[in-house]
Amino acid sequence: MWDRLWVDVHLATYARGTGKPGGDDFGIIRDGAIAAHHGRIIWVGRQADLPAAPEHLAREVLHCEGQWMTAGLVDPHTHLVFGGDRSSEFAERLQGVSYQDIARRGGGILSTVRSTREASEQDLLDSTLKRARRLMANGVTTVEIKSGYGLTLQDELKQLRVARAVSQHLPLRVHTTFLGAHALPPEFTGRQSDYVTYLCDTMLPTVAEAQLADSVDAFCETIAFQPEEVKRLFESARRWSLPVRLHADQMSDLGGAQLAAQWGALSADHVEYASEASVRAMAEAGTVSMLLPGAFYFVREQKLPPIALFRQYGVPMGLATDCNPGTSPILSPTGVMNMACTLFRLTPGEALAGHTHIAAKALGLKQDIGRLHTGMIADMAIWDVSGPHELSYWIGGITPTARIFGGIPDEHRV
Repeated sequence: MWDRLWVDVHLATYARGTGKPGGDDFGIIRDGAIAAHHGRIIWVGRQADLPAAPEHLAREVLHCEGQWMTAGLVDPHTHLVFGGDRSSEFAERLQGVSYQDIARRGGGILSTVRSTREASEQDLLDSTLKRARRLMANGVTTVEIKSGYGLTLQDELKQLRVARAVSQHLPLRVHTTFLGAHALPPEFTGRQSDYVTYLCDTMLPTVAEAQLADSVDAFCETIAFQPEEVKRLFESARRWSLPVRLHADQMSDLGGAQLAAQWGALSADHVEYASEASVRAMAEAGTVSMLLPGAFYFVREQKLPPIALFRQYGVPMGLATDCNPGTSPILSPTGVMNMACTLFRLTPGEALAGHTHIAAKALGLKQDIGRLHTGMIADMAIWDVSGPHELSYWIGGITPTARIFGGIPDEHRV
């Protein structure tokens, strides 16, 4: 018998990777049923097509009373492990001080670096688990967590160990990313090339040997690292067989998205200033455009990402909270979906796809999560809504009535 069977439920399956640019094809099955066995989806379809009565098919039958089920949400870009906060910088920006000016005088990322270095590993784990629980309450079953607030070997390893530990404490899938190329640490002031050498020759190999990272990221921007420096890091990542992603073209067009595509990056993230040439390159490489409307909103950006070009060239658009203390203090994926629709004019179908199967693609996990389809891991969320479009309607505040991780509802866990 199957382990569990959910009945009287409407399904937004994205079963064939639907959710084409500009469309709202959720892969809907009304009056459906879905079963899980040994942690994976074993059957999905119309309830009327079940091969026998529900009670004869599964050890446990759960009645959803006409609610909607989606795949568990995936948050593919976060900076969840950090110390301190930067609410004072928020007040400064409201007075007209730019993010770039704050960063140049030692605030911004470096402010969080100081707080993260000072925090103990246990303190970081405790605060990260609180944030992770809030993501889970909002329907997230998989999360990517970056380092990048340590910028020494010891502190980057500390962040990555904390990120790895999250999945040992919570029913949450975690993808860890080494982001040592986030900012220039104060110890290397005036010696950026030396720091890049240290990243490539010492930090990344140590991280890789410790098996603490699933991918490598960098911040390619005028106030951070230049394309040639990023190439050196990506060459090192390739030697260690680690996939790459890139913070690209957030504040200017340095060709970061095109660089990401040339290196077969899983995603190019932010991409407000990405050119048409970069978009074409991303389409050819299959690189996901990771949209981060929370940061766009919070720093009051004016330059919209090239949504029409992404649609024209068929570049998949992912969504993430980008949860971080400086530019995107948000833990609500549905809030992000609303921002994506309101600010970027995504459709509700594109928004949900961006936080499910496209987000899974951006983590290299599209074969296992992000869709309701036989053989996929049974990570799911149940919502008391009129339809999947409603998830993008509410400005945050909407949470699932149930979250299922590996076929087990959270309320069944001891």
